[in-house]
Amino acid sequence: MYHLRVFFTFFRNALIREMMFQGNFLIQIITRAFWFFAQVALFEIIFSKVPEINGWSQDQYFAFMATGMLINGIVETFFMPNCANLSEQIRTGRLDFVLVKPVDSQFLVSLERINLAMLSQVVLALGLLTRSLWRIGEPLSVLQVSAFLFYVALGVTFFYSMMIVTACSSIFLGRNQGLYDFWFYITVFARYPRSIYDGRDDSRFEAGEILQCGFSYVMPILLVVTVPARVIVNTLEQTHWAVVSVLAAAAGMLIARAVFRWSLNHYRSASS
Repeated sequence: MYHLRVFFTFFRNALIREMMFQGNFLIQIITRAFWFFAQVALFEIIFSKVPEINGWSQDQYFAFMATGMLINGIVETFFMPNCANLSEQIRTGRLDFVLVKPVDSQFLVSLERINLAMLSQVVLALGLLTRSLWRIGEPLSVLQVSAFLFYVALGVTFFYSMMIVTACSSIFLGRNQGLYDFWFYITVFARYPRSIYDGRDDSRFEAGEILQCGFSYVMPILLVVTVPARVIVNTLEQTHWAVVSVLAAAAGMLIARAVFRWSLNHYRSASS
């Protein structure tokens, strides 16, 4: 409950900060809305030429797209601003004040800043998901919706784990913009369903199959969005991917926690 009260304080501070610069807040919302509708329009054009994309119908694919936007929206609302700010805290010595506060340091580092404008993407994603499921027309069970929310939470957890591990490198490098770019380049693969990378010829081990294997078992980015999307449209046939998602999220959090603590042990304060 103490951490929850602290979180609501962060949320209130973020709201006050956004209201101080209402023009900037409005521009961010308009920009995200433009990007959202541009993505939808692009795939509307694509599906006007083809009936499906590797087993995904138009409405199923839009449900997948909405799931990915929902996960990314949550990550970019709560975690991205803080992880991007960690290197600045280290450079200026403000991380010293974080470490002496009577709250878990990783909690403060991860949630101190909240980008409320990104919540517009969450709202738009939920709207697209609702529209897609309504057009599909299949009834949803409570278990199905609960499983979807569970795997969305796992996706957020996995992305957060990757982000905090990347941010911790700032303690050693001082600045890690190149690693942040690497994070964006890697996570772009999650924008497309896992089946997109299937090889056309089973006798050849094509580049798509290499990516599919590596990003399903070594770094299971392809499962982050695909699993919850297939759960909500009721097309998850290979249930072992759901198990891999759970294990990946759990392992990611353990690794992130261990890396964060290990990095702090090598941190030298601004006064040292």
